[in-house]
Amino acid sequence: MNLRPLSPIPDPAIRETPCKTILNKCAIADYSLNCYGGCAHACAYCYARFMQRFHAHPEPWGGFVDVKTNAVEALERQVRRLPPGRVFVSSACDGWQPIERDRKLTRACCAVLLDRGFHVGALTKSALILRDFDLFAGRDATVGVTVTTLDPHLCALWEPRADSAVERFRVVEEAHAAGIETSVMFGPLLPFLSDKPDHLHALFERAAAARVDQITVDALNPRPKVWESVSALLQRHFPDLRERYAAILFSPRVRGPYLSALRQRVFVAAQRFHLANRVSICF
Repeated sequence: MNLRPLSPIPDPAIRETPCKTILNKCAIADYSLNCYGGCAHACAYCYARFMQRFHAHPEPWGGFVDVKTNAVEALERQVRRLPPGRVFVSSACDGWQPIERDRKLTRACCAVLLDRGFHVGALTKSALILRDFDLFAGRDATVGVTVTTLDPHLCALWEPRADSAVERFRVVEEAHAAGIETSVMFGPLLPFLSDKPDHLHALFERAAAARVDQITVDALNPRPKVWESVSALLQRHFPDLRERYAAILFSPRVRGPYLSALRQRVFVAAQRFHLANRVSICF
């Protein structure tokens, strides 16, 4: 694989943005909670780019983080009147991205939720979440990580500021050891890069070794503003794949058979490592 050197990524611009509410209705769980808008991980495929339609920034995605400075106070008001339920932390922008190390807003909000009888379903690409295992152990919580590929070169391209796949699997391994329920999101699987049988088998083998409780698998989707970023990355590093990606994302005649074949490959890999009963496919 011929990869060009990566350009340095500048530190994100930080803005203080007080919020009226922090707990929102969610299609995946009962509620979602995001203490930050924008994400310093700067993943090329990030679906949360759609937020730029509502909150314009001069910086590109990955170049800014809006800090909801009163998140804890807003949450404390909301939980007094909302019934407990399952909370997806964080559904859009990683709650354990680098700024959380100092701000600790996600940690404080998780403590409020758990004390009020809510289930915390955490999903991250950061080993910083290990800091908060004292909150989750013995409580109604699931600790999950997103893993797109085990290939460190691909990770460096597509997820330049996220922790390595090795570190992410360390999170679920240590969560399992602490008696915390665990999950892994494999996705988005990158066509012709991380969706081949050998890649899928490696992912499921790693999940089996980590004794992951739940596995979700997702394909790359044509969400708003995603193609602009993905296309630019492909043009720079994998120019021969750009048109093939465009067809998979935007041509129903191509996308349907592609997803059908991908489901089959996922099923075979999951069966091979006796994980089929733990897998949910989102495409």
